[in-house]
Amino acid sequence: MTGFRRAYDEEFVAYYSVRAAQLRSTAYLLCGDWHLAEDLTQVTFTKLYRAWPRIERHDTIDQYARQVLLRTFLDERRRPWRRESPTAPEDAVLDVTAPEVRGSEDREVLRNALQQVAKRRRAVLILRFWADLSVEQVAEILGCTTGTVKSQTSRGLGELRDALGELTRSTTGGRK
Repeated sequence: MTGFRRAYDEEFVAYYSVRAAQLRSTAYLLCGDWHLAEDLTQVTFTKLYRAWPRIERHDTIDQYARQVLLRTFLDERRRPWRRESPTAPEDAVLDVTAPEVRGSEDREVLRNALQQVAKRRRAVLILRFWADLSVEQVAEILGCTTGTVKSQTSRGLGELRDALGELTRSTTGGRK
């Protein structure tokens, strides 16, 4: 039995060493916080390790890992101690400096804008354009129809465009 388990452990360690950084990056895009992304990745790999001997089709492990990560992210967002509450009235002007849009800072601006997109739509956008999955694959991961993925993609892109426009206007002082 130990030889059987050792073979599974070696396969899992090999998979982890190849995919951990990519899954952590995907988690960061989902949540926007490196510490939470580390937690999500750890929980995902723990769940994956526990299911490893039962996974028969090793060609779909990446898709399964993304699905576990997404569900873990959505579950974390539902937990009451993770909920944030505003400390200032909604109409209060907060002293926040918007990132400037220049060269290498474009990536940070995109991340900030992505955090303003609703979480389900953000997940669809990340799976479609970051993980480069097809509409059908995203639908299977999310457990919805391809039509839902298409509409969520369209709405998510609209929200992302609006958020990018707001960030751009705030960094240029309202000038276009």
